[in-house]
Amino acid sequence: MTKDGLPWLRYYGAVPPTLHYPEGSLSAAVLATASRGPDAPALTFLGATTTYRQLAEAIERCAAALAGLGLRAGDRITIALPTSPQGVIAFYAANRLGAAAVMVHPLCTPPEIEFYLNASHSRFALTLDLCYPKFAAVRANTGLEQLIVTRITDTLGPLKRLVYRLTRGRTAPTIPRDRTVRWWRPLMALAWPAAPQPQGTAEDLAAILFSGGTTGSPKGVMLSNRNLTAEGMQAAAWVGLGPGDVMLAALPIFHGVGLGLCINAVLLSGGKAILVPVFNAAAVADVIRTGRPTLMVGVPTLYDALTRDRSLARADLSCLRAAFSGADTLPRPVKERFERMVAEHGGAVQLVEGYGLTEAVTGIMAMPLTEYREGSVGVPFSDMRVAICRPGTVEELP
Repeated sequence: MTKDGLPWLRYYGAVPPTLHYPEGSLSAAVLATASRGPDAPALTFLGATTTYRQLAEAIERCAAALAGLGLRAGDRITIALPTSPQGVIAFYAANRLGAAAVMVHPLCTPPEIEFYLNASHSRFALTLDLCYPKFAAVRANTGLEQLIVTRITDTLGPLKRLVYRLTRGRTAPTIPRDRTVRWWRPLMALAWPAAPQPQGTAEDLAAILFSGGTTGSPKGVMLSNRNLTAEGMQAAAWVGLGPGDVMLAALPIFHGVGLGLCINAVLLSGGKAILVPVFNAAAVADVIRTGRPTLMVGVPTLYDALTRDRSLARADLSCLRAAFSGADTLPRPVKERFERMVAEHGGAVQLVEGYGLTEAVTGIMAMPLTEYREGSVGVPFSDMRVAICRPGTVEELP
């Protein structure tokens, strides 16, 4: 592969033009990463850290529980959660069984939930206790057989759960005790038979992400193990992501950017993701001060809010080595304010843009870290191909 054949390779620097992708499932690749560095931190959530060993054990327990309830290869499970350990664990556990995870917004309306459940043919669902009434309202109109309910604090220790409940907790609705409605914590605590040995291939369906629906009803984008693994590895290679890196995962896992870049890319590479369940500028600023992320991926509104909030005034931002913006045009004032704020607090990064789409999981190209051109979305990642065509055709322009 020459730079003449693919002109963007001249901007790659140390990034390899092609990568070797595993032939198995996404979860197998993540579990392989865990086996190489079991004691390294994988996730941090509300101040509690999960190591790769603990994450792998939780994935296996969850897979065993889901299998015990009847989830099988080829099934679909709707996951309607904010960015949280439960969402990450269940996503990989379903993949471990050969089932597909259908990632949706937990604040969807009941009609939207009904649409997603029926469009995806989901037999299982996992959601927050606060969202239970919306699922209960439409359940009879769907094929839902098992509904798993979790509290946002379910993966925390007793003291942190108590502190959260006293300071930020909300009154949850009454949820009936029912063989078809299960609570996350007792479900994960039961001694289930071991999950069947994984048989997944790279071509198997792994996830369904719904498009924004800007031109009609949202469309379910069916993504394979290869789609998800390749995108995560490509993004990781672009920034040299590896052990010791810390990603600020402030974007939701039900969107491609949050799932693909903030979670998959990190856990395929041995880094750590700081999970932020709800974006709030002051809270995220506190996470940045205490968690010291090396990488950030966000949208223009996120960076705009951070630069307008005074909470980062005391932060040391020398930890940051890369920051990316996508999903919308990055206004120059936002870019300049962010870069100035970082520079004033010990850092030296440029806020660079990228491009992606749900049909490709998310990011497929970005600006090189060493070069910035205003108004550009950058160049393709390793093994990606792009072309500029005449509108309405596949005819490439010269």
